[in-house]
Amino acid sequence: MIRLFKVKEKQREQAENANGGAPIKKQTAGELRLHKDISELNLPKSCTITFPNGKDDLMNFEVSIRPDEGYYFGGTFLFSFQVSPIYPHEAPKVKCKTKVYHPNIDLEGNVCLNILREDWKPVLNINTIIYGLYHLFTEPNSEDPLNHDAAAVLRDNPKMFESNVRRAMSGGIDWIVCTGLECDIPPLPVSFL
Repeated sequence: MIRLFKVKEKQREQAENANGGAPIKKQTAGELRLHKDISELNLPKSCTITFPNGKDDLMNFEVSIRPDEGYYFGGTFLFSFQVSPIYPHEAPKVKCKTKVYHPNIDLEGNVCLNILREDWKPVLNINTIIYGLYHLFTEPNSEDPLNHDAAAVLRDNPKMFESNVRRAMSGGIDWIVCTGLECDIPPLPVSFL
């Protein structure tokens, strides 16, 4: 057994010498699993993944989604992913970096997607999350909202919701807060300026 350790130590030293003397960083189980997930990605053409910190930082990346149907057709929405070293035993932290009028995304970019919270299981992967995010844009869910005002408009007046989404995506909306009883405009978030 001691001989095995000596062989392993010698291999490590040879690898360090080949690497200019710098010690080789050992990958965590989460990094290994994430590397596997990324190598097996099967994204729709309307989704792209980038690594803003370079290829050495797989644990932080961005996904861009361009829905090809639904209320959000024509928009581009950027999400940041932060993956824990204990992934897949903990879901990645996902934030929407694009301001969007959406029942399942709040003004701080928090995302309400069940597989990122209580329904997360280690058998799920990055591909599953990206498809889940894409699905939020093709079929927004008013039953489990973060933005309750947008959810109410979607539920009660889908045509007005569509109009609000279009105006918000074009930047042609002055975001105000009101209750449906006090003004003619459906409720919209205030800090979208």
